[in-house]
Amino acid sequence: MNYRKLGNTGLMVSEISFGTIPILQGNIPVLPAYFNLDKAAALDVMEYAFSLGCNLFDTAIVPEYGDAEPKLGAFAERVGRNKIIISDKARFYDGNEMYQAVFSSCDNLGTSPDIYFVHQVDSAHEEEVFQKGGALDALSELKQQGIIRYAGIASHYYDILLRGALDARVDVLQGSGNLLERGMLDRMKTEPLFQKKGILINKVYAAGLLPALFPVQTLIRSVLSYPISSALIGLGSVSQIKEAMRDCPKEGRSIPSFEEVLSSLEKEYQPIPCDRCQRCRCPYGTEIHTLFRQFQYYYLGKDHWALKKLGMGIQDSARYCRTCTEMPCLSMCPKNIRIPDEMQKIEKLFLIHRNSHLLL
Repeated sequence: MNYRKLGNTGLMVSEISFGTIPILQGNIPVLPAYFNLDKAAALDVMEYAFSLGCNLFDTAIVPEYGDAEPKLGAFAERVGRNKIIISDKARFYDGNEMYQAVFSSCDNLGTSPDIYFVHQVDSAHEEEVFQKGGALDALSELKQQGIIRYAGIASHYYDILLRGALDARVDVLQGSGNLLERGMLDRMKTEPLFQKKGILINKVYAAGLLPALFPVQTLIRSVLSYPISSALIGLGSVSQIKEAMRDCPKEGRSIPSFEEVLSSLEKEYQPIPCDRCQRCRCPYGTEIHTLFRQFQYYYLGKDHWALKKLGMGIQDSARYCRTCTEMPCLSMCPKNIRIPDEMQKIEKLFLIHRNSHLLL
């Protein structure tokens, strides 16, 4: 295992870090079944990753990640708390709620987390998080009290991560990216502000879809080619850990270009050439890159999930496209995607399946 600096924290973290979603057990409304591991099996899986050099373990508060938090706490006790780095998070944006969430996590873990993130910050909650008395202020206060060591912002949005990079209260950022959805990573690579922060990248496998098309080592190597701290991967079995960690990615090997990735996808369907750079802006508020992602994921195997998500807005978005006369998105897109045409194609896909069993 190789190790990298976690920004200016002074910590050295394994290039591959352990995401604990697959070790949870029970009915978690926002998550699929995953591996449903009991406590003994979960601890054995984490210990195997630890034996291969993994030292960063990422989780989230109960009930969002089910029982993953107490399992991670038990694992920390087994191997020695000072031998691992615990990253935790909660989807609370108000300062008071976040303050209480951290203490709940401490109770569940039986110890204090090293890093605590405001989880999945989006534009609807951005101001609440960053404003005085918001969640980030709460984490800053907890850091001063010694309850946590470092504060973080986790988001799928480049602009929010950039705001976090500008904020002195933020030590670590957690974003997403992979071989296909590399646009945000490309932008972060060229922005010097990110160099001072620790950066964890999730969705390396694109919700588990890309390993069916590309070798796991290629997927991991592509993300580690960027100036990040660690590739955060959900791991739930010894075989998955062996595949990801046994032969750590070596530098110097070629990484498929975006065009080569599209060519591979074309064997399955006609992909939209969007890398989710998030430069496009819709005057009606449509998240173009998110709808494009759901279209891609439909064909890559998450058809039920993707259609459900599309049903929450594609018809309105397609209607806006049909009536929009300015179309600023076209000039903003570096890939020259005919965005209005793609929107109509996505709406057609949704309408075909709207009354099928997939949407029941």
